[in-house]
Amino acid sequence: MTEVKKEKKKLGLSTKIFIALIVGALAGVVIHYVIPDSNFKNEFIVEGVLYVIGQGFIRLMQMLVVPLVFCSLVCGSMAIGDTKTLGKVGIKTVGFYIATTALAVTIALSVAYLINPGIGLNMDAVEKSEVAAATSSTSIVDTLLNIIPKNPIGAMASGDMLPIIVFALFVGIMLAKLGSKASTVANFFSQFNDVMMEMTMAIMSIAPIGVFCLIARTFATVGFSAFAPMLKYMGSVTLALVLQCFVVYQVLLFIFTRLNPIKFIKKFLPVMGFAFSTATSNATIPMSIDTLNKKMGVSKQISSFTVPLGATINMDGTSIMQGVAVVFIAQVYGIDLTIGNLATVVLTATLASIGTAGVPSVGLVTLAMVLNSVGLPTEGIALIMGIDRILDMLRTAVNITGDAVCTTIVAHQEKAIKKDIFNAS
Repeated sequence: MTEVKKEKKKLGLSTKIFIALIVGALAGVVIHYVIPDSNFKNEFIVEGVLYVIGQGFIRLMQMLVVPLVFCSLVCGSMAIGDTKTLGKVGIKTVGFYIATTALAVTIALSVAYLINPGIGLNMDAVEKSEVAAATSSTSIVDTLLNIIPKNPIGAMASGDMLPIIVFALFVGIMLAKLGSKASTVANFFSQFNDVMMEMTMAIMSIAPIGVFCLIARTFATVGFSAFAPMLKYMGSVTLALVLQCFVVYQVLLFIFTRLNPIKFIKKFLPVMGFAFSTATSNATIPMSIDTLNKKMGVSKQISSFTVPLGATINMDGTSIMQGVAVVFIAQVYGIDLTIGNLATVVLTATLASIGTAGVPSVGLVTLAMVLNSVGLPTEGIALIMGIDRILDMLRTAVNITGDAVCTTIVAHQEKAIKKDIFNAS
């Protein structure tokens, strides 16, 4: 009896991550405002201990991404087995991701024109930063061609996710087609996938420490003063993200599945918190799959296919930032955008999201492509770089929520969800 009580009192990993998130933010604020500037504070605490442990945790998660995504997709496509079913699931998934991304950009543009974040901004109050890292972009044609890997091993070595996904799906389909003839190879991937999941859970056990250091360093570095001149821009992005996450996704979930959106949010909230703290969609893949399976009854057969795919091609939060940023930069520079320009932004931001890697701040890189598409100066990116880290964290939480909603809808349509688990307290 005593052991049962002890078990009940034990904090779960999700709770620990949330506590680390809050305590880390408070610690960061204290470090920024209370502790006087010194080499000990800046070099040892902020850029030393907090940076090394936080980035060390991110690197541990990144270490697993390529083998985990590859094995998950091979096993997912192999488990679905029938190429006709796999094609149906794939078309539904990609269609959902593209449709919600286009809708996200439209919402972002509407909110931006409602709030007008760039009108009346005092340019002197905005801290400028280097923009060199954000000006390189890939053309739409190259993005489409790069989906097909010239060298799958090279793509894995460089962490180029779209070619990895294509190759993994191809391998899984062939294994399903060969059946017992390739049982040894199929068993290898299945067992290696188990190994990767176990490694992920081992690394996740130290997630609260990593989350604490990441959040503490962010707030210790930025504080609140950098936000003041950019509040209208931040408010526009945040409002559009909230609408996409808590209105659009939940309405779609209810329409297509008749499941309770509030239960979905409650159960998925810890994953959103983890995505917020790490600002990388790829790092949340194992936690998303595990939560969808254990708390919502979604079959891993579906989620091991849709979640890794979504982490690469479903970037609704990033597209929202880009939509608001386009209007913001246009208003700051006094440039009027036509209806045709706005339609181009929707199309370009949607296509750009497909080739966007699920790593921190990568949205700024593809923003250059979106700005170029409507003739806006890429130098404008410098205006938003200072406060992008916080917004990056928010949009990552939205991105992975979209992946989970799509997965739940597809699983429902394929009769691969246990509703009794979803509806359980």
